Amino acid sequence: MLEQHLAVLLMKLAVAASLASILGRSSLFVKMLLREERNMEQQFRFAAILALLFGAGVAGRVLTENAYLAVDLGLEGALLAGVLGGYFTGLTGGILISLPAMLTGEYLSMLLFAGVGVLGGLLRDLAPFPDSVWSFSPYFDLTISRLFRRKYDTRVTAFHLIFLLTILFAELLRWGIDRIVEDRLFYSIYASWTDPDWGSVVLICATTVFAVALPLKIWNTIRTDLLLQEQQRLVTEARLHALTSQINPHFLFNTLNTVNSLIRINPDQARGVVVKLSSILRRLMRKTDNMTPLRDELSFIDDYLSIEMTRFGDKLRFERQVDPAVLDQLVPAMLIQPIIENSIKHGLAGKIDGGKIRLSAECTQGRMKLQIEDDGVGVPESKLATLFESGIGISNVNERLKVLYGDKYRMVIDSREGEGTRTEIEFPASR
Repeated sequence: MLEQHLAVLLMKLAVAASLASILGRSSLFVKMLLREERNMEQQFRFAAILALLFGAGVAGRVLTENAYLAVDLGLEGALLAGVLGGYFTGLTGGILISLPAMLTGEYLSMLLFAGVGVLGGLLRDLAPFPDSVWSFSPYFDLTISRLFRRKYDTRVTAFHLIFLLTILFAELLRWGIDRIVEDRLFYSIYASWTDPDWGSVVLICATTVFAVALPLKIWNTIRTDLLLQEQQRLVTEARLHALTSQINPHFLFNTLNTVNSLIRINPDQARGVVVKLSSILRRLMRKTDNMTPLRDELSFIDDYLSIEMTRFGDKLRFERQVDPAVLDQLVPAMLIQPIIENSIKHGLAGKIDGGKIRLSAECTQGRMKLQIEDDGVGVPESKLATLFESGIGISNVNERLKVLYGDKYRMVIDSREGEGTRTEIEFPASR
């Protein structure tokens, strides 16, 4: 008899993976997954899509007179609706999923599924970052161990522990209802087990945890692939922008003029400028990955600034304060150069006595922190509020960070006229 029960639990996991895979093939559903904010109509559609398949599982169990218990994933579907869509999606999804059971007299199913859906919405609100839901692990020991490891964000790990406990609470709530009400008002898998002991309850709870985690992992894989494609598109656009705008004919004209002037008075320095320019063009035109070690990014910055310093002379000064321990950390390619170019073009070029650019980089508590600061003319307050939309280089950097890290990054630009501009970027460090 135990073997038969275990087969049902394993089949339940297979059904969870199958339903997630089917939904993952729906372009409408995938578009919903990529949205963090949805209007009321979109929330209802999201709930309806989830209810269509998870409710079909409940209907399958009801129509076969409880012969196929493994296809009923109503509670798991309601919780997923709340976690991914919020309160309204969870409540609506839970109600719709319970309808097949309600039609056969299992009236408490709607109360349970709707409540679990709202509970999922509450869980979504507790997430420190929207992406925290996607990194949930069903392994209890792994979640506990991460609480004591410094490289993991304590807030995210604590949320994953709460997530796990919430799933267990929902399953134990179902078990409690099953023990105190009549079968005709409510049905669960416990009814098919003859006086289940605690070991059986633990097995069922573990199955429920994995039945929630499996769809999240499958959908996150699909979601990540799409985000990576978007990131590749943005990186390509950034490279083209660098070729057509940042390394533009005007820049090349000025650099070649500088070389022409240096050939007679300082041939060695002229050759150095040509070498630096060649290195810059080679870096921009070759195919690169989305991420690059910080040391390579800084090398590119050094080549770029060496040419600018040749043109501006002592008017342009550069300071770098970088922790050697972070040089091998991966950062988005072409992240720093557009910001430094803005500092030169809009901050320092207009000052008679020039100025200084200061770059610092460090890694603390598992997060990479970059700061680019200049003492230029600053940005007017009227333009500062729209800088992310109007500044091509800045907006591109911001969009790529958003695609890579979701809400886990922070980019802040602070500027005062006559005092300078400071740009701070913070994102999860590579492990």
